Amino acid sequence: MVRFAAHRLGILVLSLVGASVLVFGALTLLPGSPAQVILGTQATPQSVHHLTVQLGLDKPLWQQYFDWLHGMVTGALGTSYVSQLPIGTQIWQALQVTGPLVLLGLVIGLVIAIPLGLFGALLQGRATGAVLGAIGQVGLAVPTFVGGTLLIIVFAVEFHVLPASGFPEWSHPGSALKSLLLPAISLGVVEGGIISRYLRTSVLDLLQSDYLRTARMKGLSMGQALRRHGLRNAMLPLVTVGGLELAGLIVGAIVVENVFTLPGIGTLLLTSVNNRDLLVAQDIVMFVSGTVLVLNLLVDLSYRLLDPRLAGRS
Repeated sequence: MVRFAAHRLGILVLSLVGASVLVFGALTLLPGSPAQVILGTQATPQSVHHLTVQLGLDKPLWQQYFDWLHGMVTGALGTSYVSQLPIGTQIWQALQVTGPLVLLGLVIGLVIAIPLGLFGALLQGRATGAVLGAIGQVGLAVPTFVGGTLLIIVFAVEFHVLPASGFPEWSHPGSALKSLLLPAISLGVVEGGIISRYLRTSVLDLLQSDYLRTARMKGLSMGQALRRHGLRNAMLPLVTVGGLELAGLIVGAIVVENVFTLPGIGTLLLTSVNNRDLLVAQDIVMFVSGTVLVLNLLVDLSYRLLDPRLAGRS
């Protein structure tokens, strides 16, 4: 297990380096000069050049990359070109919205997925099982931004029970949770539909396994056989898909935050790209990329722990 973890950690480091090159290169090649955007269209060439030098954007690209990478590694993320605020502070404030939103969306997704997937498999061939499968397909078919808009129309515009936009800060926890509920549901419905399909397939395979049939022949009920012998095996794909979908939730939150006007990572990223605030955009994209890669590593390690058959493999 230690050798496996070290191997996966080495892959993680190489992946992070590769991601940093892609992130820096892609955002640097965006058209337009940050200095020109900051100063406006009426700025003189001399003032644009002076600000470009002041921001360090006149340096060779390789030097800009290593300066940025050094700041990422040491935690010195620098200062926003536009707002002149510390980038680390801005990202931390945005994470106080995005983090709870993603976790709440994951909880809602699992609450939807587990009964849909489990009972959809156990009731296969019956009308109830078909209905549960159809519900899961609906969750898959509705895009996140469409679902969010529909939720706003129903719960905010028609019934006035939940806010349609904005975030009142965590100094008012009740109001803050209410403002996150609709965006979390729009995230969780889609993720619940995806995870339920994988869980249903896993449970169907489990019901047809030899060891479960043997447990039933020994006198165990279906529930006892599943609890004692089946659930751990059924959890393996759920852990894998759940970890990957958690990464998907982070990316999906970028869209949802703009639909519900939440001051999270997605809104900060979109604003920084529009303002050509490259340093902020690069730090955010690299943070999201690193989070996804770390989640993939944790999924690999947890899968290894859950399945003893993988213990001897590197």
